[in-house]
Amino acid sequence: MEGMTTAVYERERRSARVFMRIRVVLAGKNQRGRRFRAATETIVINAHGGLVYLDQELEMGSLLILTNPFSQEEQECRVVYLGDDSDKGQRVGIEFLTPAPRFWGVELAHPDWVAAQTTSVQKN
Repeated sequence: MEGMTTAVYERERRSARVFMRIRVVLAGKNQRGRRFRAATETIVINAHGGLVYLDQELEMGSLLILTNPFSQEEQECRVVYLGDDSDKGQRVGIEFLTPAPRFWGVELAHPDWVAAQTTSVQKN
């Protein structure tokens, strides 16, 4: 439709985002207060959390435990985004309570690298 504008509000990123599918397990309580444990996969990861598919109804701010089944490492996290439903489940943004860049088992690019590149291209 003409005349409609879509505003995207995005706070400055603290770390680089990487589109990567990693199998993980999420556990916590759903909207009805029932405990769940669900195997799922990530859509996007970064040093502060990620975006996953989940077939549980959650509330913003819910606390969950995220487990990396390969390393058996666990991270406490908070639901910070509830997105669209898809055939794989709802898109859920999670944020680690404490940053854990090594949790995913991959090297995440340093955020300053991208910022330095875009800054050098801009003309004053």
